[in-house]
Amino acid sequence: MGIKNILISQKQPLNLAPYTALTEKYGVNITFEQFYLIEPLSSREFRAQRINPLSYTAMVFSSRHAIDAFFHLCEELRVKIPESMKYFCTTEAVAMYLQKHIVYRKRKIFYGKGTPESIIEAIGPKHKDEKFLITMSSDTSNSEVITKQFDENGLDYNTGIFAKPVSQDLKNFNLSSYDMIVFYNPNDVKSLYENFPDFEQKEMKFISYGKSIVKAMEEHGLKVEIEAPTPDCPSVAGAIGIYMESLK
Repeated sequence: MGIKNILISQKQPLNLAPYTALTEKYGVNITFEQFYLIEPLSSREFRAQRINPLSYTAMVFSSRHAIDAFFHLCEELRVKIPESMKYFCTTEAVAMYLQKHIVYRKRKIFYGKGTPESIIEAIGPKHKDEKFLITMSSDTSNSEVITKQFDENGLDYNTGIFAKPVSQDLKNFNLSSYDMIVFYNPNDVKSLYENFPDFEQKEMKFISYGKSIVKAMEEHGLKVEIEAPTPDCPSVAGAIGIYMESLK
């Protein structure tokens, strides 16, 4: 089976160069289409958790989506976050995104290097007595590695769900016109079957990016041609290139 049309289940990246190179080298057409979006909970959904952000002195964010959802809900519920609130983020990029909602002050914004351990390092002895609220999305399991670190270090914390994945309406999308699909997240698979409940893989080829997606695909009986990232295949564009080379 030749590969001509490839569907990538994310929004179009700013840097298209790797994909343009694939198009030029192999004559493939690449389409970007998000299968789901992360949206804030409704105020009713959030209230059901009985969480009051004002009961905490520090927030923990691991994504921009969580930041947007947190401040959206606070505004909707008319909760005014005090100037004394501290913010701990998994990365500098996430921390910098706080500028969209608050005045960036280093004395109250701290960040790690992308690992749960680095968040603990950012907290350090100086902030260990804060009361932390770890923000989550309803679909995430990544928070478990963060809460494990908080437990091991005896920190006072709670978790709160602020956002949820929402499948996009793809029913008018001609899925059969594609020869290959790249999936990143279990929610991609969920959206696939919500939109196309009778979907059968047949000759369709799949590339997975990230460990969490593989299990979801296997549970639905979807065969994965290439799993990325790996040392030899660190990117989606690289994975597609490797597969195209294998067809020669």
